[in-house]
This record gives sequence, structure tokens and C-alpha cells, in this order.
Amino acid sequence: MKLRRTPAAAAAAVVLALTATACGSGSDSGSNGDKITVGIKFDQPGLGLKTPDGTYAGFDVDVAKYVAKELGFAEDKINWKQAPSAERENLIKNGDVKFVVASYSINEKRLKEVDFAGPYFVTHQDLLVRADDSSITKVEDLNSKKLCSVTGSTSAQNVKEKLAPKADLQQLGGYSECLTGLENKRVDALTTDASILAGYASQKEHQGKFKLAGLSLSNENYGIGIKKGDSELKGKINKALEKMVSDGTWDKLVKQHFGPSGYKNDPAPKIAG
Repeated sequence: MKLRRTPAAAAAAVVLALTATACGSGSDSGSNGDKITVGIKFDQPGLGLKTPDGTYAGFDVDVAKYVAKELGFAEDKINWKQAPSAERENLIKNGDVKFVVASYSINEKRLKEVDFAGPYFVTHQDLLVRADDSSITKVEDLNSKKLCSVTGSTSAQNVKEKLAPKADLQQLGGYSECLTGLENKRVDALTTDASILAGYASQKEHQGKFKLAGLSLSNENYGIGIKKGDSELKGKINKALEKMVSDGTWDKLVKQHFGPSGYKNDPAPKIAG
């Protein structure tokens, strides 16, 4: 006997199928119920680094773990996604990640596309020089020096255009290349955020070789990037960040990841709310 499906039953089946599809997909939220996807850097020692054994380490990574835990996701429920600087806004807007913790400075241009929780860290553009070099104590000293940064870096342009226009700017493919050039005396200084410089200088193979000049050439407020208009998530993350500071975790993580470089960090910033 052949059963005929009534129009009502067919419609119900369609609704059930659509509901199942929606529940099974987390593509628009960066989470799928039991897991959460978080964007981090994979190539910044001290902040966000994918290690040779496939694990992830750094201050931003540990901040992300803390926040995820407060949102109800244990460490083994986090999917880590690489968030290069140029892709951070797209990853958030497309729902590929729930949030981004990736040395992500809050500024007006970015606020037009995404929202931020935090800030959770304040740093400044600085210079990294060789530990035995006493010839660079202020930015003007770079006018007779070779300065290195990555291609297209706003930090390098800031020095070249505004602070030391006569500096011999060398733009390379990555900070690791600049660091090698600094060690081999092919360049005299490397510039970017002090936190990034401290991360490199804190690596075991680099400890004692370099020092930060201690200059504050810009103010960089690191925030956690989230989808525009998600005030509920922003509120939850801000509460997590406040707890991280009050329970001492923030200080512990700063010392762990930046301490070996001698980096003098700013106090924990006030959460914007």
C-alpha cells in the first residue's frame, strides 16, 4: 500500500529540515553549541604563536582561554583560527570566529566595521635594539641609523614620515627577518608595538641579546574584536576581563609572557564598558 503525504505533513517536514540545518550550523556565530572558534595570531611570540608541536602559546592565547572559560567553553572546546591583521574584520563579520584576540588595536576605522570588548592591554610603539647598543636613546637618533620593520608597517611609516625622516628604512617580510638583521648588525633597530618586541626578546634563544628603548611613540589599546552590535557578548567578555584583572591572573600572565625581556608594561587598563 502506497502512503500519500498530505500538504500539511510535507510542510512540517520542510520546517523540521530547516530547523535542523540552522541548529547544526554555527557559521554565523563562531560557535556551534559545544565548541567556540577564536581568532588569534599564529606567528607572534609572546602574544599568539603556533608551536612546532601544534599547541598555542602567548598572552593573547591565555586571555582568549580565560574569556572562553568564563563563557562556558573549556580549553578543549576551543577551535583556534589564524587571524592575520588584514583578515580580522572579515573573520568577525563573516561569522568565522566568535571573537578575535590578536594584538588588535582599537581605532576609529575598525570601529566602523566591528565592535570591541576591553581594552585588556595598553602598549606603545617602541624600538628594539641590541643589548650593548647605547647609541639610540631617543627616536631622533634613528636619523643616522638603519631601521627595520615589516613591509607596509604603520609603525615604520610613523617613524619615517613624522619622527625620524632621515632614517634608513628597511622593510622586510616579517619581524623574524628584522630580528636576524638586528642580531647580525645589518640594521640598528626594529620598530612595532612594545608588546610584540617584548615577545620576541623574551624567547629563550634571544634572552639577553636585545633590549627595548623604552619609548612611547604611540598608544595602542588592545581589544577583543566581536561582531558589530553584539552588546550581549561584549558585556560578558568585559565581565570576564574584569575578573581576570581582579583575581590576579592578568598580572601573572603579563609577567610570564613579557617579563624575561625587561618590558615595563602599563597597568591593566580600565574596561570601557
